Amino acid sequence: MPQPPIRVAALYRFARFTDPAALRDPLDAVCRIHAVRGTLLLAAEGINGTIAGKPAAVDAVLAHVRTLPGCAALDVKFSGADTMPFHRLKVRVRREIVTMGEPAIDPETEAGTYVEPEDWNGLIADPGTIVIDTRNDYEVAIGSFAGAIDPGTRSFSDFPAWFREQRDALLGHGRQPKVAMFCTGGIRCEKSTAFLKREGVEEVFHLKGGILRYLEAVPVEDSLWQGECFVFDARVSVGHGLAPGTAQLCHACQRPLSAEDQASPLFEAWVSCAGCHGERTEAQRAAYRERHRQITLAAAQGHAHLGRNPSRGQAPDGVPES
Repeated sequence: MPQPPIRVAALYRFARFTDPAALRDPLDAVCRIHAVRGTLLLAAEGINGTIAGKPAAVDAVLAHVRTLPGCAALDVKFSGADTMPFHRLKVRVRREIVTMGEPAIDPETEAGTYVEPEDWNGLIADPGTIVIDTRNDYEVAIGSFAGAIDPGTRSFSDFPAWFREQRDALLGHGRQPKVAMFCTGGIRCEKSTAFLKREGVEEVFHLKGGILRYLEAVPVEDSLWQGECFVFDARVSVGHGLAPGTAQLCHACQRPLSAEDQASPLFEAWVSCAGCHGERTEAQRAAYRERHRQITLAAAQGHAHLGRNPSRGQAPDGVPES
C-alpha cells in the first residue's frame, strides 16, 4: 500500500534547557528551510509539538531536535496525511510545554510506570485498577477507553484541582487501588502521574506512547478503545491504525463533532453545532456563513482567503498547550 505523501510527527521530550529562547530561532530556521509546518513549544522543561511535511523534511527537523540537550532519545509517533494538516509554522517559548501549573513536580524523574500498548488491556481490565482519561472534555467526547473516568476538565491545568476534590471518592480510605492514566501522545500523563505520586499515590501507571501508539499497535479486534481519537490538526481525529477519522470540527466553537453530532438539526457546517448554537447570536452565525461564502469563492478563483475569521478559529494547529 502506498504511503501518504505527508508525514505527521507528534513528539515530546522532558529535558533541561537552560536557555530555551536561544534554541528557538535555529529550530524555526530548520523547519522553514524544509517547508515543515505545525507547532513546536520550547520551555525550560523540554520540547513538545506536532509537525508535518514531506518525509525527508520531517526527518531533517527531527535530526535537529535530537541534537538539543537531553533529546537524543526523543519520543516520536508517526502517522500520515494526504494533504498538509497545518496552516502555518509556530515555534514558541513557553513557561511549560504542556500547562499544568504545578511547578514542584519533575516529570523527567517522577513520572509513573510505563505500560506498553500490548499490556494495557490487562491492566485496565483488572477490577482493582482505576482508569483516568487525562484529556479535556471535548477530546473525550468523541472517544475513550471503555470504563475510563472522564474528569470533565476544560483545560489540563484544571486536573490537579479535580483530583484533589475527588481523591477520597476515587481512592477511598483503605488500601489504594492501582491508577492507570492515558492521554493522546503521552506527555500529559508524564505530568499527571508525577503529580499523583507527589500527592502520595503509590501505584500509578500510564500508557506508553499514549492513545496514538495504542491505536497503531493493538489490532482492532483486540482493542478496548471506543470511538476516535482527537488530534490537534486538520484531520480532527484518527482511528485504529491511525487512519483519518470521521469527526469534523465546528468552526464556530472548535468542538470536535462525531457522526451523531453532525446529524443534529442544530449542526450547520462552518456555522454552528448543538453544543454552541445557543452560545451564538444569529448575527454571529450570519457572519460565519458569509466568511464561508468568501472562502469558497476565493478557492474557486484559485487563491487563499486571508480575511479575519469572525469565529473562534479554524482547525486546530499543533499541540495542546493546556
